Amino acid sequence: MIRNGWLSLAFHAAFIAFIAAPLAIVCAVAFTPLGYISLPTSGISLRWFAAVADNPRFINAFWLSLALGLVSSAVATVLAVPAALAIARHRFPGRAAISGFLLSPLMIPHIVLGVAFLRYFSQIGINGTFASLAAAHVIVILPFALRLVLAAATGLDPAVERAAVSLGAPSFTVFRRVTLPLILPGIVSGWLLAFITSFDELTVSVFVSNPSTTTLPVRMFLQIQDTIDPMVAAVSALLIAATVLVMLLLDRLVGLERLFVGKGQQR
Repeated sequence: MIRNGWLSLAFHAAFIAFIAAPLAIVCAVAFTPLGYISLPTSGISLRWFAAVADNPRFINAFWLSLALGLVSSAVATVLAVPAALAIARHRFPGRAAISGFLLSPLMIPHIVLGVAFLRYFSQIGINGTFASLAAAHVIVILPFALRLVLAAATGLDPAVERAAVSLGAPSFTVFRRVTLPLILPGIVSGWLLAFITSFDELTVSVFVSNPSTTTLPVRMFLQIQDTIDPMVAAVSALLIAATVLVMLLLDRLVGLERLFVGKGQQR
């Protein structure tokens, strides 16, 4: 037992190191004082972090990506909740076709979606606007939110809702007081996954954006094409640090287990 325990511990440590190594290398490169990507480096400097702070293109792109991610993930989650409840709870003609249609963006290459969005939005005259970016992102991230909400709705016992109805609760009250709290972990997980996917989306955004609506991934891609300086590594390090801080804050204020697992499933 002890031997197997040490082997399991060593395996998990090696796996975590393998996953974290690229992130550590990116963070290390961000602190180089040189004008090009170099590791090992000759010293430690905050030169490229200051360069990011003084670059309005990266700052504006970050705020645009943040707003775009919040709007598109919220819309996708609002659409995913009724769709997931309908698919999980009811049997009706075309149920499988509707489910497949809503999940179909997962099976279509993003470059194909990008070209399709570019042509359609150009024809109706809204290409390059925030609205077109949000619409494209909602379509792309909807399957991610739907799958997690659908998993939570499928595992929900209908008897709980029937008990509330038998006690005289209206339909909206049953949804607000019974259904919604029980599927809340799936909704939160789906929203978070949709937000991350939207914030990180590059391929579709390249086709839909213009110079005034350039998202952070597109700006980083253009920076890599134009130069070889470590500014992109500094941006990546800042995003990694921000993600870690947000997760620690959520764990401290709410508790990640409570947020993503739910009260009823905790031991």
